[in-house]
Amino acid sequence: MLIEKNDIPIVAMDFMNSVHFEDVEIINSLFELILRCENEFTNENILAIDEAFTQWIVHTKEHFRGEEIKMEEMRFAPYPFHKMEHDNALRLMDEIFKKWRQSRDIMVLKVYFIEELPQWFTQHIAGMDTVTAMFFKTGLSPCSMR
Repeated sequence: MLIEKNDIPIVAMDFMNSVHFEDVEIINSLFELILRCENEFTNENILAIDEAFTQWIVHTKEHFRGEEIKMEEMRFAPYPFHKMEHDNALRLMDEIFKKWRQSRDIMVLKVYFIEELPQWFTQHIAGMDTVTAMFFKTGLSPCSMR
């Protein structure tokens, strides 16, 4: 298992925690496919990765958009910075997927999943999502606190 649910931070909004737990399940399932493909590099395993990665991108876009809509509705001042992190993460996911589809080099995926994704995911939740969830719950923003 790449990411343990117990290892990710819990934020002040249950809907965000639920989506983060879904993310963990999707990421772990995709990582298992990557490991399977590394051991058995078959067309079936390659196509399974392609399908799962595509579904993960769709899920992540929906996840981010849900947060972004709520940030806009509540006029969350740091919204542009949070959205920029989302946009950068999606851009990197797209780049990694494109490299994989062009090269079919399993190490492109494996390195990203081991060395980059877990750290980014945990740090994003601990930083951006924690602050955002607290704002959703209390209406207080660190930008307005003195």
